Amino acid sequence: MTMMSVSERCTAVATFRHVSVWLMETAARWTPITAEMEAKVMFGHHIWDFAQMADILGKRTFELRRHEHYTVPPSTAYQAFLAEVAGTATVADRISALYDGVLPGLIARYRVYVAATDAILDEPTIVLAERIVLTLERQRAEAAALMAELGLASDIGATFAAREATVGPIVAQDMAA
Repeated sequence: MTMMSVSERCTAVATFRHVSVWLMETAARWTPITAEMEAKVMFGHHIWDFAQMADILGKRTFELRRHEHYTVPPSTAYQAFLAEVAGTATVADRISALYDGVLPGLIARYRVYVAATDAILDEPTIVLAERIVLTLERQRAEAAALMAELGLASDIGATFAAREATVGPIVAQDMAA
């Protein structure tokens, strides 16, 4: 297996940062148009979580020899996928799409990154990725509990999860490299 260069690791981290910002902004857009107060509160907590993820990943890009909060948009296919998710209309579909459609694939992508990177040279990123995965898993559990509490149901998340699995790599070429 070929070891990732510092630039390649930074590009991956910067792409994960972009996705974290997207998660934060999308939940923030959905919050004021969500009628259910419990969902608004959950989104609010998760907006803060996503902001914390974006911040720690942005600080890591500086450590990987780029400017702080360096961000690289994901592949065009992944951006199109995220745009589809953002277009969901009902609160049940939004929760299902985000927490059952986007987050499982993102968790898997963090795990693939951790498995592919050097455990010694990239230990700080591994620590951050593992922390983020735990947060994403907690968020998924909170969303499932909220759906049950509110009696909401949507299977659109499964459709989005299947779509996410076909996207391919999310890390696009770093044009600044």
